[in-house]
Amino acid sequence: MQDKLYINGAWTAPAKGGSFDVINPATEEVFHKAPAGTADDIDAAVKAARAAFDTGPWPKLSGKERAVYLRAIADKVIEKKDFLARLEVKDNGKPLPEAAWDMDDVAGCFAYYAGLAEELDGAEEAITLGEPRFSAKAVREPLGVVGAITPWNYPLLMVAWKVAPALAAGCTMVLKPSELTPLTSLELGVIAEEVGLPKGVLNIVTGTGPEAGQPLTQHPLVDKLAFTGSVPTGRKVMMAGAEDIKKVSLELGGKSPFVVFADSDIEKAVEWIMFGIFWNQGQVCSATSRVLIEAPIYDAVLTRLTEEAKKIRIGNGLDDGTLLGPIVSKGQYEKILAAIDKGKAEGARVATGGARPADLNTGYYLEPTVLTDMTEDNFVWKEEIFGPVVCVKPFSDEAEAIRLANDSRFGLAAAVMSKDEARCERVARAFRAGIVWINCSQPTFVEAPWGGYKQSGIGRELGHWGLSNYLETKQITRFNSEEPWGWYIKP
Repeated sequence: MQDKLYINGAWTAPAKGGSFDVINPATEEVFHKAPAGTADDIDAAVKAARAAFDTGPWPKLSGKERAVYLRAIADKVIEKKDFLARLEVKDNGKPLPEAAWDMDDVAGCFAYYAGLAEELDGAEEAITLGEPRFSAKAVREPLGVVGAITPWNYPLLMVAWKVAPALAAGCTMVLKPSELTPLTSLELGVIAEEVGLPKGVLNIVTGTGPEAGQPLTQHPLVDKLAFTGSVPTGRKVMMAGAEDIKKVSLELGGKSPFVVFADSDIEKAVEWIMFGIFWNQGQVCSATSRVLIEAPIYDAVLTRLTEEAKKIRIGNGLDDGTLLGPIVSKGQYEKILAAIDKGKAEGARVATGGARPADLNTGYYLEPTVLTDMTEDNFVWKEEIFGPVVCVKPFSDEAEAIRLANDSRFGLAAAVMSKDEARCERVARAFRAGIVWINCSQPTFVEAPWGGYKQSGIGRELGHWGLSNYLETKQITRFNSEEPWGWYIKP
């Protein structure tokens, strides 16, 4: 495990020599000291990225040449999959099978963008003009230096979602991962070194938001900010970007609805409801945490959901059979418990869960929690909790379901379940959300766009949309006539 920062292709001690504790949420024990970068380290990293972009080889390489590095990174991730997955579990708490799946997705992301990098070669768009003496084309070029700030819920995967397309486009980057889960991000620096990535192309500075994140967002040599995290921090990133008119992409929070109609198979509905909220301990921005069930099957679904939630095996993510690990940190754990208490004080009823498991006295563990009987203005119905807590409410008809689903300041994701295909398509189009699932919840594919409406963010990641985040479009117009222009100098 690394205890230095990765800047300009070298491992460097933090300028102020600081470090911070890395805590295993399953045991509450400190198992590593990570390097605490500050403004001086950010400045060095940004300047290295700036030099690598302005005078280095990276943006001048062909897409095919950059793809070689991206595929090499993907291969290294697979080679180190077990080590990286176990490190992710110790850092984040998620069950090992989930972490292993994450590593497959990390490798897949780098491989996918290697293919898109190759497609950039020679790609230009001819533009038809109304003036025959001129011709024009549009070309796409790398945007420049990117400052990326990533969250703790999918530590290395969220890094891949930004690093892979940015490098594919020919950009250089300074990465500031969450201080709660910094370790696999630093290991990406090891991989970058092993594959011979040119110095300065990828720089990794760990540290807190105020000490490292804020200086990155405010640095004048950064061309673009890419952020995934909370709405309040997203606002600060956007405000910082406005100072220099930086380009900004934001993937923020959600309070996503899952509408289940009465013709749905109850067992399938319960399975997807659980996957939509208990996967990754509910620490998922797109988690379908508001479940709307049509009245005729409401009681039956709630009963089965409660029964199955109680069966979920809770424990250390490294233990065989664990399906729900600990919450990532003490702070997040306390926030979730406070939210449940606030919801109860405002009238919500706990159908199951809501407390620490009786047999787990150490670790940030929380039972899968199902809340019911809350009003539309209850805190738990309106606000993102970011934990294994689902709110369940009945509805009477399609119009009410759509109204309740869209009545939120968020618009990241939504799901609908019904055997009526026409209704599913109709409701999917009615959702004010950037990601919609039909008869499922949460499956995510690197080829498809990811992002939200309203306060859930700006821009899209993944797919070719994710690559476009890191490209500028340039118009090149040519005067082709031998005739003199003759505006000032007459022929």
